[in-house]
Order: sequence, then structure tokens, then C-alpha cells
Amino acid sequence: MHVSRWAWVLFGILVLSALALDLGFLRSRRDEERQLSLRAAAIRNGAWVALSLLFCLGVLAVYGRQAALTYLTAYVLEQSLSIDNVFVFVVIFSELRIPPAQQRSVLLWGVLSALVMRGLLIGAGLLLLNRFHWVVYPFGALIIFAAFRLLFGKQKQQELVAAACSICNTWVAKIIPITPQYHGGSFVVRQAERGGRLVATPLLVALIIVETTDIVFALDSVPAVLAITRDPFIVYTSNIFAMLGLRSLYFVLAGVIDRFRYLRVGLAAILIFFGARLLLGDILDVPTEVSLGVIALSLTLSVVASLRWPGPSARPA
Repeated sequence: MHVSRWAWVLFGILVLSALALDLGFLRSRRDEERQLSLRAAAIRNGAWVALSLLFCLGVLAVYGRQAALTYLTAYVLEQSLSIDNVFVFVVIFSELRIPPAQQRSVLLWGVLSALVMRGLLIGAGLLLLNRFHWVVYPFGALIIFAAFRLLFGKQKQQELVAAACSICNTWVAKIIPITPQYHGGSFVVRQAERGGRLVATPLLVALIIVETTDIVFALDSVPAVLAITRDPFIVYTSNIFAMLGLRSLYFVLAGVIDRFRYLRVGLAAILIFFGARLLLGDILDVPTEVSLGVIALSLTLSVVASLRWPGPSARPA
């Protein structure tokens, strides 16, 4: 798909304008934001989803049906896999005891830095695939490994997050002193009792861990979306729109994520499908419509199963 520079420019303007509107809204209603309700988070997440779908309509109008369908599939895939981020963010904030009001600040800067990091990883992945065809095999194996990590690594994941929090606390403390006190949404502050020295708040530790885990998630999700398309515009825009809605998605799902006990199974099935698609791409041409259907079916079945057979902790008393 030939994409002009103007398309990239317009996409950048759209993203920056939406971010400016969102951040301006946050600043103008700071006091209310601290009491962000589930309804407000759902509305904000819905706004990001609506913007993503409007962009899909723009792709349809300019580049045609197939390009729009490919973008939609890539976006839905990235949005689905970002649910795994929510699982880990819950563990991180619980382990570090980050209050809800400060979680928003951590996620904001985590998402903004992820926009740059995703671009670098996507560029590196496309460069490797275009120059070395055999890279599809380790990429496919990485996706399938991530699926088994989702299925069988929940307890291990919690242990790794706890270890990462401990290591990161020690590592940061070697560079800059850490205070256990929070200072609003600040990551570093100057303390008079320390002679005006800069000290880090627990939010800086949380931010470093969030950014590190996003790199790990990107190593799963970027190869998965490359199984759908290797068009840089489609891959990057779908990733960015999914990441922009991640902060709101977290506040929608954080309190109820444990009720969907089979959601990890659905996400693992999606990863296995796209890992196999990447590995078998030379001999099997899977239509984009089929890929979108697999994502929708896997998520639907996992949600229905979770509601039909809830775990003991999810059942009402």
C-alpha cells in the first residue's frame, strides 16, 4: 500500500490533537479526575475506540476495503492483547501500593513513552523481516511461547513482577534516593531536609517497571500484528490507537478483570493462531476476514465462559 507523507502528517496531527484535548481536559478538571468513576473511564475509552474506528473509515475512503479491513483486524488484535497489560498493571500497582489517583500519572507517561518505543520496535521488526525471511520462525515461536506464558504463567508472572519491583527499587536507589512518600503526581522532588537534593517517589519506580513490561508485551504483540500485514502505516497506526486507549481501558477493567477467569485462554488462543499463521505463511494464505473472526470468536467464547462458570472469588456472597 503506497502511503504518502501527507498521510503520516495527518495521522500525527490527529493523534497530537486528540492527546492535547484529552490532557487539557484532565488538567481543567483535576479535582474531579481524582474521583474518576467507572462510567467516566468507560466514556473516555469509548471515545478513543470511536476515534480509531473513524480513522478506519478514513482508510476505507482513501485506500479501499481491503486496507480498511486489515487495519481493523490489526487494531482489534492489538486492543485485545493490551488486556494482558491490564493484568500486569494491576499486579504492579498492588505490589507497589500505588493509590488510584497516582496510577493515572504513571500510566499517562508510560503510554506516551510507549508510543516512541513501539515505533522503534515496529521499524526494527519490519527491517528484519524484509531483509531476512527466516526471522519469521523465531518471531512465530515467540508468539506461541507468549501464549503458553499466558496459559500457565499467572503465578510466575506475579512472582516476576514482585522481583522486578524489588530489583528496581534497589537499582533506582543507587542513582537517586527514594522517598516512600507521595508528592501528588511528581516522580522526583526536592527535599529541604536533604539539602535540596532530588529524591525519587514510588511513582518513578512504578513508571520504570511499567515501561519495561510494555517492551516485553511489544515483543509479543508486534510480531503478531506483523503476521497480518507488513505495511508500516497499518502496523503503526493500529498499535498507536490501541496504546492511546490503554489508560482508560485499565480503569474500566482493573476492578473486574479477575472475574473473567477464561480471558487469558482466549488471548492465548489468539496468539497461537497468529503464531501459526506467521510460521505457515509460505504455504497457507489465511484471509484477513478469517483472522478477524478468530479474534472475535476467541474473545466472545472466553467472556461467555467466564460469566457462565465464574471462579469462587467471582461469585456473589
